[in-house]
Amino acid sequence: MMPLVIGIDIGTSGARAVAMRPDFSVAGQSAVRLDRFGQNPRDPSAWWQAVQAALMELLSGIDGAAVRAIAVDGTSGTLLPVDAAGRPLAEPLMYNDKVADDGILAAIGREAPEASAAHGATSGLAKALLFQHLPGIAAVLHQADWIAGNLSGRFDISDENNALKSGYDVEARRWPDWIAAAGMRMDLLPRVVAPGDVTGTLTPAMADLFGLPRDVAVVAGTTDGCASFLATGATAIGDGVTALGSSLTIKILSDRPISAPRFGIYSHRLGDTWLAGGASNSGGKVLAQHFPLARIIELSAAIDPTTETGVDYYPLSTAGERFPIADPALPPRLTPKPADDADYLKAMLEGMAAIEALGYGRLAELGAPALTSVRSVGGGAANPAWTAIRQRKLGVDFLPTLSDEAAAGTARLALKGAAKAGLA
Repeated sequence: MMPLVIGIDIGTSGARAVAMRPDFSVAGQSAVRLDRFGQNPRDPSAWWQAVQAALMELLSGIDGAAVRAIAVDGTSGTLLPVDAAGRPLAEPLMYNDKVADDGILAAIGREAPEASAAHGATSGLAKALLFQHLPGIAAVLHQADWIAGNLSGRFDISDENNALKSGYDVEARRWPDWIAAAGMRMDLLPRVVAPGDVTGTLTPAMADLFGLPRDVAVVAGTTDGCASFLATGATAIGDGVTALGSSLTIKILSDRPISAPRFGIYSHRLGDTWLAGGASNSGGKVLAQHFPLARIIELSAAIDPTTETGVDYYPLSTAGERFPIADPALPPRLTPKPADDADYLKAMLEGMAAIEALGYGRLAELGAPALTSVRSVGGGAANPAWTAIRQRKLGVDFLPTLSDEAAAGTARLALKGAAKAGLA
């Protein structure tokens, strides 16, 4: 019987699960929408119900007896306070929720090193500082920690990737002393392990609920962004992954950490390598302001990607850019407008490709390795004209993406944990 592992991705719209074999091939997958269980994406009970439903659906099509390990990824920077039994004590604060307490933000700003990812109103640490005064609190956990805790019964553990925005020092591999100086109760912070480390096994109740063996390992997971990178199959230093969704996000696998908070750049640790990147305010949401999807597809077919329009665009929805240019007042540049709609779209695609090239160049300027290849994910990756324009601008190989499912990347971590434990 060939062993299997399971990766679970819990996101803003639902839960996905992937079963993977040791050769990284996918044995099954499932997806369940969060709104099946209510209209509140901040409801932990809805998260858990969606995960259960996704697991049940996945397991209906595979041999549960072959499952050896499970790992979970979640949205980066989403936190919730829990009691000693792991019960949520308040509505979680999501990845994009801001803490408005000026005292908390000032304390972090005063104590945190400049390169720390804990800066900012959306940081995990800011949320933890806000939650720590709740009666009965035993821990503050990241979204993935809590889902994994429901499986293993452990509500005291996290992974290095999720803990980064809560102030964890991934280079020293510890919670730094400055966090206490900022006012945080250190006893509320989880123990942190590397993604792919085994943290326990399924509780008997969970094993029975899902019809799985009782020795199935629960493996430390990661953030959704890191999981998406891992899913592509990028493994070599210099491999880049560009996400062409509503925003334009790039990540590169580096042999050293790169930190530049001014550009929103920080590095997640992946074993002895580092995942560095940044996100531009440009991307698909800009295109959607000008053309519906059907029109973009129609116009793209009329584009000759081998020629240049000669127009120098910097496509933004509103003023302000964070990466690769750090300027909160940077204006959109979308003029002059060609008479032909296909040329207008082409000029925007050229502008976004130039931003992507500048982004990888910025990372190299800051110490990242030179880009050697690119894999593409997100809706924009399916646009042949845009792909050809990007290839011309970047001048590196564009490699096939093994999967665009974050759950597949998390399944790879489950495989790593199972192999370490001699289970697969």
